[in-house]
Amino acid sequence: MDKKKITIALLDMYNGEPNQGMRCIIDIINRFSPFVSFKIYDVRGKCELPKIEQYDIYISTGGPGNPLIGDGTWDTKYYAFIDTLTKWNLENPVKKHVLFICHSFQMACKHFGLAEITKRNDTSFGVMTIHKTKEGQTDPLFEGLSDPFYAIDSRDYQVVQPNLKVFSKKGAKIISLEKIRDHVQYERAIMAVRFTDYFVGTQFHPEADAISFVSHLRNKEAKEKIKEMKGKRKFRNMLEDLMDDDKIYRTNETLIPNFLRTAINDLLKTKKTMSN
Repeated sequence: MDKKKITIALLDMYNGEPNQGMRCIIDIINRFSPFVSFKIYDVRGKCELPKIEQYDIYISTGGPGNPLIGDGTWDTKYYAFIDTLTKWNLENPVKKHVLFICHSFQMACKHFGLAEITKRNDTSFGVMTIHKTKEGQTDPLFEGLSDPFYAIDSRDYQVVQPNLKVFSKKGAKIISLEKIRDHVQYERAIMAVRFTDYFVGTQFHPEADAISFVSHLRNKEAKEKIKEMKGKRKFRNMLEDLMDDDKIYRTNETLIPNFLRTAINDLLKTKKTMSN
């Protein structure tokens, strides 16, 4: 890695399954070129994890399957890695910044004991409105986004039943929730958490763009499944939402860039202070 640049480790949690998430994240990282460099680590497929001394920023992706189940090897190493990053930030002035997405977010919430992870009654997939909490109104991750804002959601599991005592003890904050569903009695899932000043995560996919969704719809089986799940009218509305510059495009252009800018600015400021 180029030591003159801010270094990013991209933790691939897709387990070798075809996806658009990696392309989307790499596209966003490349917007910060030539100030950053990055390397991909295949966590689930090859049990790869980086040496933390070599990287400043970590983005841990979404992925398939049950977040409560691993193979006893990669997941054990992943949780130990999170603990090592946590310990580093307690002991060192130059902090490590981490963004957890979807599957990784669920695993982090489980590991920190913040909430329960349960299987949804049905798959959530498509464009969803995300609502900021009071704490989320001022969180730098959401700066420039409306309330509610729009994002791509894709999950069979959900983070619910927060343990508020653990949240308080750890200084963690719920910063967004899913929409209120008056017609059903399900509780609202947690859609984003500020774990610490340097760790943050989202249940939804902030990296997703319209291209990734349309690419998914080229699979006829997937397209028909979504129509059956949502209904034809909601399906058409979803396509309109995808093309709206103030919805998915806005989130794609705002949220992960906010995370990276905040992290980069903190790192540069701290390193400058230490060099004086």
